[in-house]
Amino acid sequence: MASGSDAALLCRGLGRNLLAGFRLALFLPVRAFDFRTSAGQCVALVLTGLVVWLGLGMLRQGVPGTVDLSALTAALAGIPLLLAGSILAARFLREPRLALAFTVALLAVGPVVLVVDYALDYALELAERPAYSTAADLLFVAWSLAVAARAQLVLSGWRGARSALALALLAAVLALLMEVAPRAMLWVATGEGEGETAPSLTQEEVFHLQTRLLDDRLAGLAPERHGFEDLYFVGVAADSRQDTFYAEVEAIRDLLDERFDTAGRSIVLLNNSDSLTEQPIATVSNLKDTLDYLGSTIDTEEDIVFLHIATHGTSDYLLAFDLPPLELDQLTPSALARMLADSGIKWKVIVISACYSGGYVEPLRDENTLVITASDATHPSFGCRYDSDYTWFSEALYDEALRETFSFSDAFEAAKKTVAVREKAEGYEPSNPQIAMGSAIRQKLAALEKRLASGFAPDPQKNRVIRVRASDSRMVLVKGR
Repeated sequence: MASGSDAALLCRGLGRNLLAGFRLALFLPVRAFDFRTSAGQCVALVLTGLVVWLGLGMLRQGVPGTVDLSALTAALAGIPLLLAGSILAARFLREPRLALAFTVALLAVGPVVLVVDYALDYALELAERPAYSTAADLLFVAWSLAVAARAQLVLSGWRGARSALALALLAAVLALLMEVAPRAMLWVATGEGEGETAPSLTQEEVFHLQTRLLDDRLAGLAPERHGFEDLYFVGVAADSRQDTFYAEVEAIRDLLDERFDTAGRSIVLLNNSDSLTEQPIATVSNLKDTLDYLGSTIDTEEDIVFLHIATHGTSDYLLAFDLPPLELDQLTPSALARMLADSGIKWKVIVISACYSGGYVEPLRDENTLVITASDATHPSFGCRYDSDYTWFSEALYDEALRETFSFSDAFEAAKKTVAVREKAEGYEPSNPQIAMGSAIRQKLAALEKRLASGFAPDPQKNRVIRVRASDSRMVLVKGR
């Protein structure tokens, strides 16, 4: 009987704490004695938060699936940090009993924070407004810090400088928790009929395989053919948070292989859990290594490198490279311009499908380069929904226009009109896709267009041997076909 009574008491206390946390998070009236403070309540609130997190993941990704143990470990590792911050804040206020009270209050608002985070992300997806994600993140962080501040004031009141110190400490702890917290869901869905966890970079065999994939794909590229403008394609799907970019790059590679004679001369860098054991991941360093390799092996006077990057972009022109649990460097216009210049590649076609991508036009512009962007420097682009195979601009450019012409400039003009009509129909502000074509690349592409339109494809060059560095410890010889 006693154990049943204790369990009932624990459940009632948990309900009171969750209600108080809800009111605290939504800035509704709440009092310090509305919380039930005990070590048991801390444990119950932690478990409740995990259940909510798991449920949201299942709701978002569906079943069947499995628990991501790496995400669970990272989340649990934050609990000692929260306890330490609460203890220090209580010491600043010279009232040790507040340590447990702070911990309970912050854990009690956790489920609300999880639901708001999920709802905000889902709303941005449905509205197709990825460009607002940065502003939404800032608002979410500001709200979370305000909730932490309110928790401290409700529990201890204002005590001048001591309260200010305690408030600053709790805010710093919360900010640190949000920074180190895993971005992935606790629940990882698997395909129907699959009983195994999806490949992850935390798995040793996958991690070590990735170190070889790029070398193998580069070594497998067909050699250039003397006397012809060979086109080499590099596709980059940089943000793993949406399958759209992965699907887009794969579709573009298939189109270019079929219509633009890039078969055997295409390489893709993909951030997607489905391709971890098949293709090299998209990182800034992998992109640099790919460009450096091409610059050292193609005929830079004859051949053209076509680079397509699909990802989210920000108003300060960062291109998102995202693949949890890795913390990847982001790409800037100056960094991309520098790596292209260092590679030695002369003739370039660069398409950037991202919000605010027009910020890349001027840094990349020169006489030997064609630059195409999905938007200007001050507007987002649209269409990166989770169930899409293309963004709007890329669909208009590749899946429509480039199936009818071999001219990249003509295809751009057609795509720009198509996107403008679609944006107007949907009530969106114009994205204003941009193009910058140097006079020299115009002539080079005209020669390529003439060859492709004639249907002529030269035979592969025979007996050419390319020496490439596959790693720091071995060399690989690749014979031309």
